[in-house]
Amino acid sequence: MSIEDRAKAVAKNVEGKVQETVGEVTGNPNDKAEGQAKQAEAKVRHTAENIKDEVKKAL
Repeated sequence: MSIEDRAKAVAKNVEGKVQETVGEVTGNPNDKAEGQAKQAEAKVRHTAENIKDEVKKAL
């Protein structure tokens, strides 16, 4: 996994956690849901990059 891709995924995850927390504190369900969606996106990015790494190792 490239460092740049990992950094983007980590940033997206942190952004999502912050947005989810803000949504919880303010009682805004839209912010909370968007934050959770960003965290899910980050997880998918990490998984995709991990798969790429495994394919490279196998070759």
